[in-house]
Amino acid sequence: MAENLIQRLEAAVTRLESFSRGCSQPQTAGSGSSDPSIIAFDDLITEYVEKVSDAAEKIGGQIKDITSVLRHAFDAQKELLVKIKQTQKPDAGGLGEFLKPLNEKLGEATRMTEGPRSDFFNHLKAVAESLTALAWIAYTGKNCGMSMPISHVEECWQSAEFYSNKVLVEFKNKDPSHVEWTRALKELYVPGLRDYVKTHYPLGPVWSATGATVSAPSKSSKPAAPNPPPASLASSSTASSSSSAPKQGMSAVFQEISSKPVTAGLKKVTDDMKTKNRTDRAGFVSSAEKEPKKNVAAAAKVGPPKFELVMGRKWVVENQIGAKDLSIDDCDPKQTVYIFGCKDSVLQVKGKVNNITVDKCTKMGVVFTDVVAAFEVVNCSSLEVQCQGSAPTISIDNTSGCQLYLSKDSLESSITTSKATEVNVLVPAEDPDADQAEHAMPQMYLHTYKDGQFITTPVSHSGG
Repeated sequence: MAENLIQRLEAAVTRLESFSRGCSQPQTAGSGSSDPSIIAFDDLITEYVEKVSDAAEKIGGQIKDITSVLRHAFDAQKELLVKIKQTQKPDAGGLGEFLKPLNEKLGEATRMTEGPRSDFFNHLKAVAESLTALAWIAYTGKNCGMSMPISHVEECWQSAEFYSNKVLVEFKNKDPSHVEWTRALKELYVPGLRDYVKTHYPLGPVWSATGATVSAPSKSSKPAAPNPPPASLASSSTASSSSSAPKQGMSAVFQEISSKPVTAGLKKVTDDMKTKNRTDRAGFVSSAEKEPKKNVAAAAKVGPPKFELVMGRKWVVENQIGAKDLSIDDCDPKQTVYIFGCKDSVLQVKGKVNNITVDKCTKMGVVFTDVVAAFEVVNCSSLEVQCQGSAPTISIDNTSGCQLYLSKDSLESSITTSKATEVNVLVPAEDPDADQAEHAMPQMYLHTYKDGQFITTPVSHSGG
């Protein structure tokens, strides 16, 4: 906290010095750092970004690394805001070149979410999704294909909030540092960045009318194309030169076609050459010819299967194919289970664990007793899950086809779905001898505008 206070005092001193210089000498066009909007962005970094960084310092590891990328992205946007006041509005190609420093930081954050899923995947995704809000600076008008700056910031945070809420659920009763970091991240965008854009750039950035120009980089690095023939070769001023000089390109092609009969050189097709009269051809395709080609993707190499406990904290079950008898018997409430890349297999988790994640699995069955935090499904298809005990939160993300069987103890679970289709939940019936009642989770929603806000209700389908 002391370092944060010193940084604020230094920023205030720098601001006073810039104001004093502005009073003593006229402000030039290039002194964008003393502009009120730039000063306000400095305040945004000092008040909100520093707060996220301080919380990340307490946690360390990947969260500290991704927060550092976030800080550099906001610094890059500040530099762009200064340059905008000294630059004329570029075209589409020039805008891409102008925003390149910011795009590099956004790409760096996205790359940190790729590869094997880490224990802090939701933290990384929350930052990567939220950083797209900085693209508000690319707004050039209502026909540019993106929402207005204020709406764009709010929409991007709503996308990131899906993952930040997962962090809150997972660490609410475990580690307050993660909760502090998540809440600071939300305050950075709402109200922080949203109010900043609303105050200074509600209609997008204001470019200079007389500043420097930015254009897309030239393609001089590629081999130069051969010089085109002189115009005199394509069209001559006299008819004699046109007829005597040999024509090139398409002119030569058309000249050769027009100088010969249309059917010259074609062979005559006799009756015995026609397909219907040939005895060596059958009127059907043999099964050997109709055999489909093997799918190249199906033959893609799969990593080695794993079934192990890593560092005594994380069960890793990876690339299990056709294994129907997988079982984790010795469980601990502090342990997590990560299932990745499995196909046509069944895993049973006997006991209580902290968290279970199923990632990129197909035709997979999972039976578990209790989870302390959450059971998560992401990027899967044709999944069957049975909860025999309790689970506070069940999350299904980007999944097609999921059968979820709940016990009486898990009926109070909070089920979250995102980009998920064909999700059916089966719950015990009141009659112990009756079959379980099946409920289909809505896939379509109706949005109606009423009393100044949108009201969202699921669309129900009734059989005719």
